[in-house]
Amino acid sequence: MTRSMRRTHRMLTVTGAGAAALLALSACSSSDDSASARSGSSASAGASGEVSGEVTVFAAASLKESFTKLGEEFEKQHPGTEVTFSFGGSDALAASITGGAPADVFASASPKTMKIVTDAGDASGTPATFVRNQLEIATLPGNPDRIATLEDLTNPDLKVVLCDKAVPCGSAAQKALDASELTLTPVSYEEDVKSALNKVVLKEADAAVVYKTDVRAAGDKVEGVDFPESVGAVNDYPITLLKSSRNTEAAEAFIELVQSAEGQKVLTEAGFLRP
Repeated sequence: MTRSMRRTHRMLTVTGAGAAALLALSACSSSDDSASARSGSSASAGASGEVSGEVTVFAAASLKESFTKLGEEFEKQHPGTEVTFSFGGSDALAASITGGAPADVFASASPKTMKIVTDAGDASGTPATFVRNQLEIATLPGNPDRIATLEDLTNPDLKVVLCDKAVPCGSAAQKALDASELTLTPVSYEEDVKSALNKVVLKEADAAVVYKTDVRAAGDKVEGVDFPESVGAVNDYPITLLKSSRNTEAAEAFIELVQSAEGQKVLTEAGFLRP
């Protein structure tokens, strides 16, 4: 994970008394001149509202495609910036943040995992829900096992994969199973939704319960099957600025892009639901 460095670049405007002040400073030592120049640059940086430097974003694995696209757009809109992502299970990311890992923004796949960060006092302000996500069954292309319902996954002849119960996609899947009074014994519990989906892509499993967004991102590598129980297990995705941020201005600008109409368009086209 990359530590973000806060850098600001602004134009220094000098008029009237400011010009006189600079002339006076020219009489100072070279070391004082350098310090004054840096201070003046920083002060004018706050006035212009421009952003630059690196932004480190910790985000749920299911956001990989959408956030990567938004990161590229952010860099285009703000020349001189670089967005670095760390994608993974929300629980693992939250643990990293509370453990001191340097990051500017955290986007979680559930309020429960976000609460780990807020309870530790590592969030700056109140997290805001920016999208929601719904489960879907991912099957092999063409759905050769003719899976049509959540109950079909209980067939002992099927190799089914779930996300670990500690991560949001696993928690949501278990909620749907409990509501249906179904017992499912998967061949494995995976650390995040991408890992679960990949088991089907590699034909190491017949099916996996993942998010609609991940099925869509996989294209023709899998086939999606909707199931009504998923409506009662929709996950809210919150995002927050972190207190450890070393580039607050750029981090806030990235969050604004995610919440903007442009950002919402990218996310909904990926299959996410509006909050």
